[in-house]
Amino acid sequence: MTMNARLEGLDWIAADWGTTRLRVWAMGADGRVLARAGSDRGMGQLDRAGYGPALLDLVGPWLGDRPDPVPVLVCGMAGARSGWAEAAYRAVPCAPLDPASATRPDGADPRLSVLILPGLSQSAPPDVMRGEETQLAGLIAARPGWNGVACLPGTHSKWARIEDGRVTAFRTFMTGELYALLAGQSVLRLSVMDAEPDLPAFDTAAASGAGLADLFSVRAAGLLGDVPAAAAAGRLSGLLVGAEIAAAEAFRAGAPLALVGAPALTSLYARALAAWDAGDPPLIFDGSEMALAGLTAARAALTKVPA
Repeated sequence: MTMNARLEGLDWIAADWGTTRLRVWAMGADGRVLARAGSDRGMGQLDRAGYGPALLDLVGPWLGDRPDPVPVLVCGMAGARSGWAEAAYRAVPCAPLDPASATRPDGADPRLSVLILPGLSQSAPPDVMRGEETQLAGLIAARPGWNGVACLPGTHSKWARIEDGRVTAFRTFMTGELYALLAGQSVLRLSVMDAEPDLPAFDTAAASGAGLADLFSVRAAGLLGDVPAAAAAGRLSGLLVGAEIAAAEAFRAGAPLALVGAPALTSLYARALAAWDAGDPPLIFDGSEMALAGLTAARAALTKVPA
């Protein structure tokens, strides 16, 4: 593709801007993905002036010379207070997305018309989400009429209640961040040593119900015997994920469950749920696909074309 060429059939661009990654999709008017790209230029690597250039680096080859700017819909941390432009939270209960309340940032290339979607907030208990609401919109679009609880595992796992196409409540668990802190900065680092978690050790720990009360056993077991680092990592991960699932049981209240996220994480959570014998197996959805489905639904709402 030459510098002045443009991607044939490009109608709009979807962007999922996380803390560590930026993912973009070139979309056709018929909903097809024409191209995709990504970089490690997430919110954590950018100041406010860096967002426009970071986006253009990925999508510039698609643009060429155009008479009208290409619409870009962005979800995620670009709308944070320290992001490109703050997109105010919307209070639950509400539909996960309202593209009409999106924010237009400064500093975009004139060939782009950028809108940043807002996140969701909850007053009691206080909580916020930014980015996951778009995955929830994708889940609703993929399973119309589904009611239940969605678990979105990650650095800050979200559990969200979905009723009649709306998010009515949600809770955040800092499970992924706790694992990173304990494995990298606490005394447990001496046992875990950056190893990949051993799955049998994960299963046993997740099913034990010991949770936070047994964390020091990860270190003690290594001092008293020859415990491989992978087994220690698996035990630490299983204890934390098991504690999250146990703490979320009252919130879930027996409702149908969907897991939405990276395949490696949803697989771990599915294993832990099976170890807990927590009812029917959950529906499982790829988080990237659901983010794109949510952005597509938002685009359809803006153009009044059925998704």
